[in-house]
Amino acid sequence: MLISTSRTGACIVALLALLVLTPGNAGAAPVKQDHLTTELISQGDIVPGAPSYVGLRETMEPGWHTYWINPGDAGEPTKITWTLPAGWKAGPIVWPTPERIAYGPLMNYGYNTEVVLPVAITPPAGVKPGETVTLKAHVDYQVCSDVCVPGRVDLTLDVKVASGQPVIDPVGSPAIVRALERGPRPSDFQVAATAQGATLKLSAAGDALKGADVSRAYFFPYEAAGLNHAAPQAIERGTEGLTLTLTPVGATKAGAITGVLSLGETSYEVAARDGPPLAGTSGGGTLPPTALPGAKTAPTTPQPAQGGLTLVLKLLAAFGGGLILNLMPCVFPILSMKAASLAGHVHDARAARRQGLAFMVGCLVTFLTLAGILLAVRAAGSSVGWGFQLQSPGVTAALALLMLLVALDLSGVFEIGTSMQGAGTGLASRSGVIGAFFTGALAVVVAAPCTAPFMGPALAFALSQPPLTALLVFAALGLGFAAPFTALAYAPALLKLIPRPGAWMNVFKTVLAFPMYGTALWLTWVFNGEAGHLALAALLFAGLLTAFGAWLFGQGQRQFSATWRWVLQAALPAALIASILLIIPAAHTEAADGAAAPSKLGSITREAWSPERVTELQAQGRVVFVDFTADWCATCKVNELTSLRSADVAAAFAEVNAAYLVGDWTNHNADIAQVLAEHDTAGVPLYLVYSARGGEPEKLPQVLTTGIVKAALKRAAGKS
Repeated sequence: MLISTSRTGACIVALLALLVLTPGNAGAAPVKQDHLTTELISQGDIVPGAPSYVGLRETMEPGWHTYWINPGDAGEPTKITWTLPAGWKAGPIVWPTPERIAYGPLMNYGYNTEVVLPVAITPPAGVKPGETVTLKAHVDYQVCSDVCVPGRVDLTLDVKVASGQPVIDPVGSPAIVRALERGPRPSDFQVAATAQGATLKLSAAGDALKGADVSRAYFFPYEAAGLNHAAPQAIERGTEGLTLTLTPVGATKAGAITGVLSLGETSYEVAARDGPPLAGTSGGGTLPPTALPGAKTAPTTPQPAQGGLTLVLKLLAAFGGGLILNLMPCVFPILSMKAASLAGHVHDARAARRQGLAFMVGCLVTFLTLAGILLAVRAAGSSVGWGFQLQSPGVTAALALLMLLVALDLSGVFEIGTSMQGAGTGLASRSGVIGAFFTGALAVVVAAPCTAPFMGPALAFALSQPPLTALLVFAALGLGFAAPFTALAYAPALLKLIPRPGAWMNVFKTVLAFPMYGTALWLTWVFNGEAGHLALAALLFAGLLTAFGAWLFGQGQRQFSATWRWVLQAALPAALIASILLIIPAAHTEAADGAAAPSKLGSITREAWSPERVTELQAQGRVVFVDFTADWCATCKVNELTSLRSADVAAAFAEVNAAYLVGDWTNHNADIAQVLAEHDTAGVPLYLVYSARGGEPEKLPQVLTTGIVKAALKRAAGKS
């Protein structure tokens, strides 16, 4: 296939163009953008020839943070570039001691809520007293929550040169003083770093450490490389100080290590030499690693690029997920597109190979295009996930009409790019390469919202990586998805088993139309869930217009003179334009929210999911089954029909008094996106079973059986 090749390509581009990215903006201080408010503050008047502190204040929205000079395993520190009058000088940022921000297996260093970054500004001694000077700062920052948003802003601050006793700023000065107090103090500690097996012992001795409370001790290294930031730091108390056990990355080696030794309320700058542990810094008992209250387990920043072996394993998992995606229920209707695109050339090995390669390129281009849009939207601060294209009612409606056109073409109502002469070989005469390319593109757009086994972890890994690494993972998914069809095109022995082109192909082509009609109906049903019944009426009328326009187009191909042919064929684009005008306002309506009302799946009562409801049910000692699903997820619906609706499963729910909660991701929901990320997946279905005894949930496979569900419920109830 395909059928409407150039029109199909235009439709794909139009569908992707429906997703609009909103850029950030910049302005004068104070500036609020990207979940962050920035401004410059001062201690007050500037004294000629004397340093005075100016501070960059960053105020983050709840759940967002910025980074320390060493961000840890991921992130970027704030950078300030000053533009000052001639002779004025700016010192380095004085970094307050950071907080630890846990991210799964990683550890980052940064600031939550608010931070002031002081910088010493020194004017020349000859500056004119009483003069007002404008200081300019260009700030590059990264603010993160479940995604990271890089940004930049230009700030200004007018400061007055003191003509007598300097006037103190009652707001800025205390804030800067508090930030300076949060910074590390200089120390005269004796510090040594000693390699011991696979660990590194950092010992520190000094008067300020004798008898001090070291139960909250933690070492923040200035250099990001060399140490495993996420590894716990065991603390040994001694009479003269303490010893921390650090975990290097790679070969264990000692050497010069600089950083901040924090004891909780106070912290000190330290520089370690290579040498044996210092006397009196251990032997007083080993304390547990410093506790991290309120550690976040949800992704807060992109992970750094992984090592070569890890990346190779993730790429293999992505390729395998793409292969298995061909077996998922959401892909079955698309198999007709694949079959039709190859059937006409099965006995022309060269043409078949070209089609196989074109199909692969179409898959790759579309996978990478969707991935690029997804990464850009997430970088802009939106917590979208895989399958995002079908969370847009406009895209869903456009795809439904496109699938209707494909089905009408296969049914012979109209034809694009072929002549009606030689009807028995009509399918064989289609444009193989272009058709195969757009077959791959359409297959990805419709089938990609499914997440096959191995795809979830691979997608979650990709979305936490830098763009180049992420695109490599998505490319591996595309290759896996295209591999069976492309391999078939290079298998002459298998192709020869198919009869030569003839009249049978018209029957075959017509039969293949019905899965496409089914796909159009399914997308229409999804649209109804997204936009509501009134919008559904508009889409149904648009479908009628489109079908009528396609029929007129086909009549023009068959029966009329050249003049009338052009008139009749103009009906199809006119119908499409009218359909678009109908759909645009309908796609922006909101579906009625009936999610909060209990619903039934067979005899099981289902409630709407929320984190609070899970906590409440666990507090009652109940098992909780959570089904994260979407109307556009065909695998989810197949699981409901084959496993979750069964009488055996209903009996298992009743036996353990389990609650069934539904997290509906048909339309975008940031809370659900966060849960998906926490459980190493980027799409639905996701099934979680919470034990009646509390604790973390069990994650079930994406393809369910009644046995899997019953066993999980029994385990959660403590009956197995």
